[in-house]
Amino acid sequence: MRPHRHRLRTALVALAVFVLAGGSLGYVMHARHREQTTRQSGDGSFGLAAPGLYFRDAATGLLARAAGPGGAGPRGGPTCDRFHAAANRVLCLRKLPGLPARTEALVTDRQLREIRRVTVPGIPNRARVSASGNLLSWTTFATGDSYAGPGFSTRTSILDLRTGYLVKTMEDIPLTLGGARHHAADVNYWGVTFAADDNRFFATVSTRGRTHLVEGDLRSWSARALRENVECPSLSPDGTRIAFKKRVSDDPADPWRLFVLDLANLRDHPLAEPHGVDDQAVWLDDTTIGYALPGQGGRASDIWSVPADGTGTPRLVVTGGSSPAVVA
Repeated sequence: MRPHRHRLRTALVALAVFVLAGGSLGYVMHARHREQTTRQSGDGSFGLAAPGLYFRDAATGLLARAAGPGGAGPRGGPTCDRFHAAANRVLCLRKLPGLPARTEALVTDRQLREIRRVTVPGIPNRARVSASGNLLSWTTFATGDSYAGPGFSTRTSILDLRTGYLVKTMEDIPLTLGGARHHAADVNYWGVTFAADDNRFFATVSTRGRTHLVEGDLRSWSARALRENVECPSLSPDGTRIAFKKRVSDDPADPWRLFVLDLANLRDHPLAEPHGVDDQAVWLDDTTIGYALPGQGGRASDIWSVPADGTGTPRLVVTGGSSPAVVA
């Protein structure tokens, strides 16, 4: 074979390989983009248009609507590790692949059309939307993955959709503790809940081995501790009470129980749920608390409810769900 014909054949073979490889790469990239787009924005067949109780399906991570006692209706939308919704806003937290750990906070409307997307360090942990939908907050574990043991570190953000302003971390907010300005390297915030005025908020702060309920003011950018041993607060619809988990034991496997705090006198009472609850509870209505517990029969979690006044007995609301949220 003549040299120039050999070179020509070699070039044609190389070109064919390149075209095939490019086509394969293009198909892979297209498939990944299509999968990512579907995962982020949903398939268009599911939304939160109808009022009701929505939650994260524990088996698939998809969003779902409760349909009858213990049951679920349609599922769809983006996959989430934590979820909350109110008014016309939906907040979906999900862990991104790879290391170091990162969380994507996806904000959509009730038709699951994307409004904002933020990536922060850490593992998804808590998510909350204000009643108006104007304010959103999320917490990630920057170090560790549980509040039960020492050595964890959190990162809590607040997003104001009215202005677009994002507070990447709350650790710099001026904190008053015991009547004095408190400075410490170990300050961690988590579990924000918003008042109806879209200015006042409550959260947990931990420092020097103790947890505190703090009341914050966004306009003055300040926070003050109200009392100890309050974690993952959830403000009632009328703004007078806070559901929270209280540490009642040093057993790292079962340290918390659900309580409700009266903000007028800072007295609390236990709820009728006898099991340990590691969740930021929600108010299903003015008199009922909703929360997730580990499921049975291989289920990751179930959603339960209990009266807020401490009476009654727990009731199974959704089998195989977590992150409940009531949408009016």
